[in-house]
Amino acid sequence: MAEKESHVQTGSRASDADAAPYTEGVTVARPEGWIYKGFKAPGFKEIWYASPKAQLLMVSFVCFLCPGLYNALGGLGGGGQLNSNVQANASTATYAVFAIVGFFSGSFANKLGIRITLSLGGIGYSLYSASFLCYNHTKNEGFVIFAGAFLGLCAGLLWTAQGAIMMAYPMEKSKGRYISSFWIIFNAGGVIGALIVLAQNIHNTTGTVTDGTYAAFIVLMAIGAILALFLVNADKVVREDGSKIIIMKEPTWQSEFYGLYECIRLSPWVMLLFPMFFASNIFYTYQQNGVNGAHFNLRARSLNSLLYWLAQILGALVYGGLLDLPNIRRSVRAKGALISLFVLTFVIWGGGYAFEKNQPPREVTSDPNYEQFKIDYTSPNYLGPAFLYIFYGFYDACWQTSIYWWMGALSNSGRKTANMAGFYKGIQSAGAAIFWALDGHKVSYRALYGATFGISAVSILIAAPVIWLRIKDTTDLEEDLKFSDETIEDVAPTALLDEKRAALETGV
Repeated sequence: MAEKESHVQTGSRASDADAAPYTEGVTVARPEGWIYKGFKAPGFKEIWYASPKAQLLMVSFVCFLCPGLYNALGGLGGGGQLNSNVQANASTATYAVFAIVGFFSGSFANKLGIRITLSLGGIGYSLYSASFLCYNHTKNEGFVIFAGAFLGLCAGLLWTAQGAIMMAYPMEKSKGRYISSFWIIFNAGGVIGALIVLAQNIHNTTGTVTDGTYAAFIVLMAIGAILALFLVNADKVVREDGSKIIIMKEPTWQSEFYGLYECIRLSPWVMLLFPMFFASNIFYTYQQNGVNGAHFNLRARSLNSLLYWLAQILGALVYGGLLDLPNIRRSVRAKGALISLFVLTFVIWGGGYAFEKNQPPREVTSDPNYEQFKIDYTSPNYLGPAFLYIFYGFYDACWQTSIYWWMGALSNSGRKTANMAGFYKGIQSAGAAIFWALDGHKVSYRALYGATFGISAVSILIAAPVIWLRIKDTTDLEEDLKFSDETIEDVAPTALLDEKRAALETGV
């Protein structure tokens, strides 16, 4: 460590936020090779294949085709099936496996590389859709649950690789925009998927979605898994200022599993974020099955799903833009996001209580004979509940965008953010597994509502010390290098290295 420190300037000087003389828009020399050959369209900044922007766009489209369409399917309530217990049980299996795999998947991503990890992660989504097509004809619930468990294994890998790209690749000043750009493209998958479902079921007010819907999802999800193979690994990525991603140059399975322990040992305060991680996917159980599935007919659910994912896009746009405001210090932006999220929690979920308290109990809404009484989009009482569902989608995007941005503000290291993404997705999935299991055991929707609201509000308060005290105006490169076998010469911006060389030559 002493040798590494002898090359590093003290203080926060080494971070990309205040490393001297990089001017935005100025081309910095890049390594040889076609992946670094720049392309510039009129009115746009230069982009190259191994740039953070190009890689984020590619992973966004992978997630558009895989989890984006998965969300569209889940957004129907019951996975498009009349019997929502099938999807609830499959989701319990998904998130139970996801919770275990996700916690350790940062080690897999760091060892196998982003490209292979992401592609392996995409495989399970296509099989999951195929299991519902099979269920339409065979009623084989066991296959659906197996597909859900296999999806949990794959999703743990996919989301950890995605999280590392989104948090570690951008420069500090751009992380909010990168996160929101990903969330917009990813949720466009939900929008397109919902449009497919709505178009094919526009005259279908009861029952399950058509075979054609499931077949379209199977093909598109398979394309997403293949697209991931065209990514490059993190060691090839070069940012616009010439800096590179902090990784382990020679990762081993032992070093990467030990890295999980190191992440907690060096940053024990990150555990205060765990309750927010736990809360971050429990919304879906109540929203999709307890609101959309329980109280709307199929075509109204399809329209609601479309509006929900559109609201997610709006939420990502708003929060991503605000989190990158250049004239406000990063630490202040972090605190502002926390306060606004706390206020939104009470406003939106308070509106949810006004809706929930007047609804019939689960025993009534789950009776097949009740289907004819569910709300259609032509019903006079449709508008209010539909707007509530839209705000639920907006809230989810604000929550996810904030958490990713906070984690990205805590570190710029690809290795450390992969582990934090693994913790995030693993704990998130444990929460989801518990809530889908509660749904599968027919816990009342009112109880699910109360638990979701309460956990969300309390988790924000528990996370507050981290956001208030640990997020600084810039991240110190020295801190990130402690979690790697790289030196500043391996990763620092070109301008900083040139400045150091000039200082050595002149003896300054």
